[in-house]
Amino acid sequence: MTIEQLKSKDETLVHMLKALADPTRLQIIRTLRDTKAELSCGEVGDRCEASKSNASYHFRTLREAGLILVRKEAQTKYIQINESTFTRFLPGFLDTL
Repeated sequence: MTIEQLKSKDETLVHMLKALADPTRLQIIRTLRDTKAELSCGEVGDRCEASKSNASYHFRTLREAGLILVRKEAQTKYIQINESTFTRFLPGFLDTL
């Protein structure tokens, strides 16, 4: 692996870890992990007791870090854990939550 590749991987890890460094976002990841399915943003917000605007902020942060996938169907957005990101960059992390 080249120095540039290592720097890029390190920057990616820092971005992901910053996104996970929040209790609400950790709760969102736990909720998605425990359900093992995609949920609507509203369902996740309700389960995590987060207001719509607060949940939306956290979903955006997790999506930008590559930790969740978002799919829109009509007016509803659905989210799920991006398993490949956790497998590649943070193997075993989900088991520690």
